[in-house]
Amino acid sequence: MLKALIPFYIICFCLYIFFSRRPDYQDGEFTTGTIHYIKDSTGKPIAKAIFSTNKRQDTIAAAYSFRYLKEGQTVKIIYETSDPSSAAVYFWWGYWLQWDELLASVLIPLFLFYTAKANTAGPTPEALVEEMEMQHPPKRRKYD
Repeated sequence: MLKALIPFYIICFCLYIFFSRRPDYQDGEFTTGTIHYIKDSTGKPIAKAIFSTNKRQDTIAAAYSFRYLKEGQTVKIIYETSDPSSAAVYFWWGYWLQWDELLASVLIPLFLFYTAKANTAGPTPEALVEEMEMQHPPKRRKYD
């Protein structure tokens, strides 16, 4: 059963990733941006990507878990022409693969599997007798 579920999981997860990204990969436009560390209200430097589109300059958050960017690094930005402020830094880790979706897509099926296993483990003797009767039903006449 596990051999059938793993390819099904991989196919579903890949389709989910491909069709759920915002800004959309198919309709999005690409440009380049520069990484600058800007201090937030607490004084902690946060990576921001600054890019220009149609004579307009936008700033987006570029910091993401397990992704390290250097000051002045040039990165690829994907954005929608209708709303450039909702752009994203185009990397595998952070745009295509996100840790929260990856973790949830593994933990939720495991939780449901163990819940189903716990519900069906240790049936009562009456349930076992009923299951045995269902496997071998009594012969009935053709016309009752």
